[in-house]
Amino acid sequence: MASPRRPPRRRRTGPLHGVPRVTDLTGVALRTVDLSEHTRLLGEVYVTLKELRAEAARIQKSEIDKPVREIAPLSLRVQELAMQCTRQVHDLSVSQYPQTEDDAEDLAHLVGACAQISLAATLCNLAIHHRTEIYLYEDADPTPATSIDQLRRAGKEMQRASTTYRAVAQRLSRRLASFTTRAEGPQHGPPQTNAKPMTPPARRR
Repeated sequence: MASPRRPPRRRRTGPLHGVPRVTDLTGVALRTVDLSEHTRLLGEVYVTLKELRAEAARIQKSEIDKPVREIAPLSLRVQELAMQCTRQVHDLSVSQYPQTEDDAEDLAHLVGACAQISLAATLCNLAIHHRTEIYLYEDADPTPATSIDQLRRAGKEMQRASTTYRAVAQRLSRRLASFTTRAEGPQHGPPQTNAKPMTPPARRR
C-alpha cells in the first residue's frame, strides 16, 4: 500500500533562531536600528575584505620563511573582522531590522558570511602551523606548498563573504534611497486659490 504523499514544505516566514519576528507578542523590547550606519559598516567590511584578500595573495607569492611574522598580522586582522561582523549581526538580530522575510534572509546571509570570515582566520592560522611543522617533525614538508594552499582557501572564503556584504549593502542603499525619494516627494494638499480680497460696498449718501 502506497504511503500518502506529504504536503509540500511551506517556505518559512517565522523567526530565525533568537530573532523575534513580532515585537509586542513576545514581550521582547526590540531596538531601533540606524540603517544608514549599518549600510556604511557593511560597505567598510567589503573594502576591508578586499584589502585582506590582496594581502593573502601577496604572502602566497613568497617562500614564507618567517611564517609567524608574515602571516600572524593577517590572521589577527581577519579574526578581529570576524568578531566585528558577528557583533553587528547580533545587533541587527535584536533590533527591529529582521521583521520582513527579505530582511531575515539578508541577516541569514550575513551570518553565513561571518562564518566564512572566521574560517578564513582559521585557515591563516593553519598556514602558520603547516609552515612551522619542519621544526617539529623530520618528515614534514619543507616547502611552503601546504601553507600557500591554506592562504588560497582563506582568500576564497573572504571573496565569498565580500560578495555577500556587497549585495546586502547595495540592497540597503536602494531602500534608503527609496525612503528619501518618498520623503522628498510632492506634498498633496488642497488646491490653493488666489482669491482677491473682497472690497466693502460703497456707502450710500
